[in-house]
Amino acid sequence: MKYWKCGLSVLFGIGVFVFWYFFYPHALNYQEQYQLFLWTGDYFLERVSVPGGLADWLGEFIVQFYYVEWLGALLLAVLFMVLQRLSVVPRFYLLSFVSPLLLLWLMGDPSVLLSLPVAVILCLLAFRLLKAVHAAFDLLIVPVLYWLVGPVAWLYVVLRVIRWGWKHLWSAGWLVAVQLTAYAFLLPQWPLQTVMAGNGYYRIPLHWPSLSGYDREMYELIREDYLVRYERWDEIVKRAQEYQVHTPFSSVCVNLALSQQRQLAERMFEFYQSGEDALIMPRIRDLTSMLPSAEAFWRLGMVNSAQRYMFDTQESILNARKSGRCTKRIAECMMVNGHYQTARKQTSLLKKSLFYRTWAKEAETMMKDEAQMNAHPVYGKLRKLRYKEDFLYSYEEIDKMFGLLFMNNKENRMALDYFMAQMLLKGDMQGVMQYMPMVQQYGGYRYMPVGYQDVVKCIQQKGNVPGSPFAAYAKRMMQKGGGE
Repeated sequence: MKYWKCGLSVLFGIGVFVFWYFFYPHALNYQEQYQLFLWTGDYFLERVSVPGGLADWLGEFIVQFYYVEWLGALLLAVLFMVLQRLSVVPRFYLLSFVSPLLLLWLMGDPSVLLSLPVAVILCLLAFRLLKAVHAAFDLLIVPVLYWLVGPVAWLYVVLRVIRWGWKHLWSAGWLVAVQLTAYAFLLPQWPLQTVMAGNGYYRIPLHWPSLSGYDREMYELIREDYLVRYERWDEIVKRAQEYQVHTPFSSVCVNLALSQQRQLAERMFEFYQSGEDALIMPRIRDLTSMLPSAEAFWRLGMVNSAQRYMFDTQESILNARKSGRCTKRIAECMMVNGHYQTARKQTSLLKKSLFYRTWAKEAETMMKDEAQMNAHPVYGKLRKLRYKEDFLYSYEEIDKMFGLLFMNNKENRMALDYFMAQMLLKGDMQGVMQYMPMVQQYGGYRYMPVGYQDVVKCIQQKGNVPGSPFAAYAKRMMQKGGGE
């Protein structure tokens, strides 16, 4: 009997591993990129100085390993196996899978942090280890547990009430008193709601997760950003052919992938285009929207705009964490611009992490040698592509910025592609026809791209071209402008 129980636990762990590694690796990447775990004593003390701090620190400790997808999935598998084993009730073994499955479903909300299941495990572990301890000791155990795991300590209290009977209900009142005391004397800057219900389980303060599961469209966008981060352009295009979410975010990702394959002019309107924001989205201060636009800016050579978007993204992380991904890109932007002193502030932070440390050390070595910087295949190229003067511009003039970027360096064919594409998206047909000879001269095409041929045909026939991808886009935009 004992062996089949262990076998079920192992099978459950294997299932959790397969779930995360093969079906949702992008979800692991999403969590990892919105924190920067530092291996310092100060970082630990900062976390444990508030209720739930230990669970928060342990959760972030595990999440840092999501950087290596198979390792992150393996750790999650072990974590959920431990949770299942701690949930075992004699004679009701199968019920032990209920709480892990509920938490697994709850984590379909990407704002749910790993500190929640970690806190649950710590409470279950405390209950099992202290099961034989007299109820009177809870006068000390409850406040300590509350400070270590946060309000999930209520789980321990409920289990102790079940263990010792209704006479132990005083411990529930004691926990409320502990929370109110913490609010009054130690955490007056926190809302009472946060003190009572927790601050580290959910990324958005004063909000709670909903049992919404794994929304297909949301996770497809998360996957697209993940593929952009790791430059898996073919996979982005392939997935978009099968299913594309109709949002500006998806349009930016797909267009960036097409541009990196030099297929933007050929195939742009084969895919959904959201409008004038389909190449670069305007600044939206949240923790996701600007990431693919920042990546597009970076590859175009608009280094300052990439830095600005990455900085705004990092500052928009609502639980006030740093981002390893954003911090690294900000440092790279500063390096390309030659701002080494400020870049070292970022690399000194990254050196205290595990998976960004090697890059940070190499970057600091590179910054000591200008020749090495100029010879770098990425940084050296961007130094040639970037603007030579600093200036401000409005989002409405983004097409002009692409044009200026191309005129600054006529080898920047991505800038030329984006310049023409932006005019097409905004319906500037006069500009398209005016600059078409420039495409023929500098685009590097053996023949006029099929997409541009379609555009010219649509212009000549005033949009009356059945089956034309561009004509379909233009018609949709006209209907949208007319208040469809």
